[in-house]
Amino acid sequence: MEGAQIIVLATPVFLLLIAVEYGVGRWRGRNTYRLNDALSSIGLGIMSQVVGVLTKAWTVGIYTVAYQHLALWHLPTDALWVWVLGLLLYDLCYYWHHRLGHECALFWAAHVVHHQSEDYNLSTALRQTSSGWMGGWLFYLPMAVLGFPPLVFGVVALIDLLYQYWVHTQQVGKLGWFDRVFCSPSNHRVHHAVNDKYLDKNFGGILILWDRLFGTFEEEDDREPCVYGTRSPLRSWNPVWANLQVYRDLALDCWRTRRWSDKLRVWFKPPGWRPADVAERFPKPPFDLSRVHRYDPPMPRWAQWAAATLFLALLGATAAFLWQAHTLSLGAQVGAAALIVAGLWGVSALCTTSAPQQAPAVGQTA
Repeated sequence: MEGAQIIVLATPVFLLLIAVEYGVGRWRGRNTYRLNDALSSIGLGIMSQVVGVLTKAWTVGIYTVAYQHLALWHLPTDALWVWVLGLLLYDLCYYWHHRLGHECALFWAAHVVHHQSEDYNLSTALRQTSSGWMGGWLFYLPMAVLGFPPLVFGVVALIDLLYQYWVHTQQVGKLGWFDRVFCSPSNHRVHHAVNDKYLDKNFGGILILWDRLFGTFEEEDDREPCVYGTRSPLRSWNPVWANLQVYRDLALDCWRTRRWSDKLRVWFKPPGWRPADVAERFPKPPFDLSRVHRYDPPMPRWAQWAAATLFLALLGATAAFLWQAHTLSLGAQVGAAALIVAGLWGVSALCTTSAPQQAPAVGQTA
């Protein structure tokens, strides 16, 4: 079965758990959902899956070619230890992929999409990049060289991805010993926070042991609530702009700086680094946590219903597309993908039909 088809089968479970989390939050008086933000996050997940159909030949193809021509061994697919070791090795590679996604501006430009939501709930887990395919494959080449077959790689990658869904919630507290070994809701809340104390911590996918081993672990502190989002807020629901914002900013700094060495460094320095001459001519205000406000333009009732209705139609169209994508020609795939993305753009427009109003202060919920 195709990976995209597995995602289609898992989608009802994702949505059911979102409904359960929403109900629990309302019952507890701690709702963490806003319609506009949830539609944006899930829509970016849809866009990521749709683009993934078009880029699969690139990502899977590179791994397969490396396995065929560079592998030191060809490990069997019928041995349990190969699958277990493959999952552990994938999780280690994912740790470094994830960590470089926060420490190198070029990789951050792809990964930032996942962090743009200023809410933190299960819909945030579905908020995925559409450009990660360009460089993410680099981090998993060691698995190909060590001889893990493409089938093993594909399955353990899917397991690692699906595991991370449930940790995106504020409704599950600390879990004792589990938090010390595994990526958990508490550990991953820290990862999504922009507080100085929490910034760039807890990169593990399944195991948090990698963070403990490499010095990037930070425990959630009840005295310092997590504030979610990014330090350069997106302030838009547009899914295309969400994927392009940081690339645009990097390209502008690259163009504007006078030193050729800085034109290169812009892309590989940590996020937030800017050439001195650019920072002087085009200054940005320093990040101030006390001044952070969520982006939350009001939606009239009719726009809420229209956005939700269009979104449900797009969800059904996406499920049909992903299920049949492997039988379609490239032209048909591109056409269907373009229509779905255009529909998501329409949803984002409906979510911004009114002039913005003062957003609630940090810590308040809808």
